Amino acid sequence: MKIISYASVLIILLTIAGCIEKFTPSTVETQFNLVVDGLITNQPEVYKVRLSWSIPLGINTTVPLGGCDITVHDDLGHSYQFAESSTPGTYISDTTTFQGEIGRIYTLHINTNNATPTHYSYESVPVKMKAVPPIDSLYYEKVIIKESTQVSDVEEGCQIYLNTYDPDGNCRFYRWDYTETWKFQIPYNIYPNQVCWISNNSKNISIKSTSILSEDRLNRYPILFISNLTDRLSLRYSVLINQYSISEEEFTYWEMLQSISQDVGGLYEIIPFSIPSNIFCVEDPGEQVLGYFSVSARTSKRIYIDERFEGLVNPYFMCQIDTSMYKYKEKIHGLNETQWIIYEFHGIGPLGRWEDIIITTFHRWCVDCSVRGTTTRPEFWEDFK
Repeated sequence: MKIISYASVLIILLTIAGCIEKFTPSTVETQFNLVVDGLITNQPEVYKVRLSWSIPLGINTTVPLGGCDITVHDDLGHSYQFAESSTPGTYISDTTTFQGEIGRIYTLHINTNNATPTHYSYESVPVKMKAVPPIDSLYYEKVIIKESTQVSDVEEGCQIYLNTYDPDGNCRFYRWDYTETWKFQIPYNIYPNQVCWISNNSKNISIKSTSILSEDRLNRYPILFISNLTDRLSLRYSVLINQYSISEEEFTYWEMLQSISQDVGGLYEIIPFSIPSNIFCVEDPGEQVLGYFSVSARTSKRIYIDERFEGLVNPYFMCQIDTSMYKYKEKIHGLNETQWIIYEFHGIGPLGRWEDIIITTFHRWCVDCSVRGTTTRPEFWEDFK
């Protein structure tokens, strides 16, 4: 009876599964929407405004929008033109004529010209640049991810914290991003390119408000956690933390976006139509615009980490597994093209006679660090003292 019962249930489940069809949510969103991503700071740097069109729901991508006129106006009547760069849809400022100033109010103006069928123009709401306090301190602590046992060693990670304080209490709303760089080394010394650096920009949304606190102060704020699943902590690690002052309106924007996705890299791929922008269409205020024009003062601080961490993943473990053994180099097919040497032995072998042993791998990244990173030392990099 149990066998019959189980068979009946299985037939029912298979029948239901056969009736399942792919569900495509209905939507009235069939038009293209302007996507704006712009940031102005108080630092002497090139500012960028990126424009694109969002593709209607279902395609899940954006198309760069070139051929537009971009200007930024301040509350003193100055106007700053942005030029289209070699990257489609990216417009850049002139560092010799424009640097953001704390206390100034900036408005973004976009004229799409003949780049769009409507030839519409767009503007941002005026945004004031608020002062941002410095990062008082940046420090880290080891974190035990997994305790040691009789059969496994301890595994450790790294938690980075920051302290910041605005005695005037004017900032209150913060955003952070970072650029991390780490030095790593190939464990095999057969080829050149043994030491390289890798740099990554943050992709997570990191914001915090002190509006409900008695002081505009953050102590021991966990800004970044580094796990043991990469070789970031294997040799020398550095991270530059950028701290931005933002308005309450922008804080709300990032907070809503954070609830949808932590991946800034896929920010506009998810088409967040429900999140209001601070940019509007002049001719048609009811048209929905995506993205945000940010005006933020910025301060930065860097930290280096040289301490030894236990239980780090060894990315070169596969190099030792996926190998072939040879005695003569001329017998190696595709040497330095499809196979690379990781070990050469010349001496008395296990049988007590003189032997040549060559071990190869099929992965170039096992012998050439430039496959993963760059051999060019970063200008800011400081060696351990």
